[in-house]
Amino acid sequence: MSQVTSRRSVMTLFSRAACPECHRVRIVLAEKGISHELVEVGDGELPEDLLDLNPYHSVPTLVDRELVLYEGRVIMEYLDERFPHPPLMPVDPVARARARLVMYRIERDWYPLLAELERRSGKAAAKPRKQLLEQLLSSVELFAAMPYFLSEEYSIVDSTVLPVLWRLPHHGIELPRQAAAIQDYAGRMFARPGFQASLSEVERDMRKH
Repeated sequence: MSQVTSRRSVMTLFSRAACPECHRVRIVLAEKGISHELVEVGDGELPEDLLDLNPYHSVPTLVDRELVLYEGRVIMEYLDERFPHPPLMPVDPVARARARLVMYRIERDWYPLLAELERRSGKAAAKPRKQLLEQLLSSVELFAAMPYFLSEEYSIVDSTVLPVLWRLPHHGIELPRQAAAIQDYAGRMFARPGFQASLSEVERDMRKH
């Protein structure tokens, strides 16, 4: 056991305040009411602990005693298995596989466009902005099909979708009227106590202007 992990008796999450990948982990922690210490990582020099714990020096990074995890979906699924109530993954293997596939597609299709929008501004942001809006509009029927995203119950998939929807106004993306199902879904999900508890001050500011 390293000295770093041995002196952390409380579950610790290294997180960036504006990072959507970190945000979805924070949502799972909040939805499950898991006690933890949050270590905010800035954009400059990284904490020494994080450098020692994670060979990729990336966030989110979760420390749970001797265990160190450093990939968003790995952390989320670990938390769901470690703290099984309320469950955020289906019990049925087929349904679990489908949920993982949906998350994989969101991670491949939506999250990279968010990352591009973070890096770009002005005219350079026009293309990823247009692409993300088009992808969301092509998914309207999925948002309308069930109370939650492709599910009758709140799931880990919702925790992956919500950081994207929360950031749309911040990146100048306005949903048109034909996206009413997305707006309705987002309004219901954003009102959840778990979601509200997950927000950093930076993320709250994204919706104040």
